[in-house]
Amino acid sequence: MEPIQLPSPVIRTVGLTKRYGALDVLRGVDLEAREGEVISILGASGSGKSTFLRCLNLLEVPSGGTLNVLGEDVGFRMKGAEQQIADARQVNRLRSQIGMVFQNFCLWSHRTVLQNIMEGPVHVQGRNRHEVRAEAEKALERVGLRERADYYPSQLSGGQQQRAAIARAIVMQPQVLLFDEPTSALDPELVGEVLKVMQDLAAEGRTMLIVTHEMTFARDVSSRVVFLEQGTVRVQGAPQDLFRGGIDERFDRFVSHFSRQG
Repeated sequence: MEPIQLPSPVIRTVGLTKRYGALDVLRGVDLEAREGEVISILGASGSGKSTFLRCLNLLEVPSGGTLNVLGEDVGFRMKGAEQQIADARQVNRLRSQIGMVFQNFCLWSHRTVLQNIMEGPVHVQGRNRHEVRAEAEKALERVGLRERADYYPSQLSGGQQQRAAIARAIVMQPQVLLFDEPTSALDPELVGEVLKVMQDLAAEGRTMLIVTHEMTFARDVSSRVVFLEQGTVRVQGAPQDLFRGGIDERFDRFVSHFSRQG
């Protein structure tokens, strides 16, 4: 019997570190994300989750280690004691294939929802405005906001703004979607509408890495859970294994904390 061929990693980090002055936030993170995986990244506040996600999209430049995105090793060079991007064109090219959704939406307040969504494909990817408009309207329909296309962000609820931010990410046709605590800024009654959109995207087979405190989503939707502690991967595995308990005491305590809160 021939061995099963797994998809190639779309993201791979080896020994990834990030420090701010004397503070080590990431202390050597090894991770592979393969095509179609939905990876939930869990951990207490200060464990390095958001910093790690921002390093994957080069919003933060790692201090050390290696980063491979979509089969390309990202180039770095040293300037004094700091590591810098070696080729800005490479980063811009790779970043155009990675959609990112932030916890605070990051929509332009002076532009309508439709204009927000069209901005990236038109001005970053240089695509035809008429073609992009049709795709943007379709993306809004997918997240249930087609009738809000001409609204401004201030006219939307928090959940609607986050769904608009997801539409903005997917209209770029990325190969990977990154979510940085996408529900943490929402009122509790609005969380479900955003998680439903994310669950639908996962069902399509999209590659997604999600920093989240939504334990039910991580357990039921993820294909893998990664638990960070003090800037390193303490444990990772299939959610059905980890959430059963007994594999790692610290992970069990972390999950129990959120169970008590609920």
